Amino acid sequence: MTEQKLAQMKNAALEKSSHLEYFNIAISVDCVIFGYEEKQLKVLLIKSDLEEFEGMWSLLGDLVRPDEDLEAASYRVLQERTGLDNLYLEQVYTFGSTGRHPSGRVITTAYYSLIDINRYKLRTSGNGLHWQPVHGLESMAFDHRLIVDTCLKRLQDAVMEHPVVFNLLPEKFSLRELQDVYEAILGVELDRRNFRKRISLKGWLEDLNEMESDVPHRPGKVYGLKNDFRSHGKKGAHAPQPIV
Repeated sequence: MTEQKLAQMKNAALEKSSHLEYFNIAISVDCVIFGYEEKQLKVLLIKSDLEEFEGMWSLLGDLVRPDEDLEAASYRVLQERTGLDNLYLEQVYTFGSTGRHPSGRVITTAYYSLIDINRYKLRTSGNGLHWQPVHGLESMAFDHRLIVDTCLKRLQDAVMEHPVVFNLLPEKFSLRELQDVYEAILGVELDRRNFRKRISLKGWLEDLNEMESDVPHRPGKVYGLKNDFRSHGKKGAHAPQPIV
């Protein structure tokens, strides 16, 4: 390396000292946890503990600690706020509007997950933690309504191409129940015949040779997701693959 090139080099300490304002930006994570219940797509929310947003609903989130990476922070938030652990979380988008946080500049990365509400029981209800229907949400703290809408759009774009919705269902389900989930996510009614044809062409389902029982309508066949499309969604999974 030439002397001229060496003279132009700088170390990390000098870089920081000459750009202190750039190193005073906080990083956070926000978790959008979708669930399904009573034919409604729901999201897990909590009352904001910030005075500026008193009484408003907020996503589960927190600042990233100086010694944490983003993924570790997102799992810590889930564990501390809900007791949920070992869930699949997919990184969706980073939000960096300058005025999104009243305390200063905070850039947040959003993650989303899909879980069966009846399978994962919350271990805490502090600060009003509860499941709330996605469709019809009012204004939220920070820019969390935008974050929910962005994650919902990602989910809507994915549901007909990837078998992600099966996270919202028990292991055994009818085609009627499956269509109900799709309609709850998409917010529209689907033609029964066309829906079943499209799902059949995907090759995702396994006929379990069982029929529904204790239902108020004519019993239908019971299906499950084929093993080839199953993943346990453990920590460290990044690819947008099937998650069950």
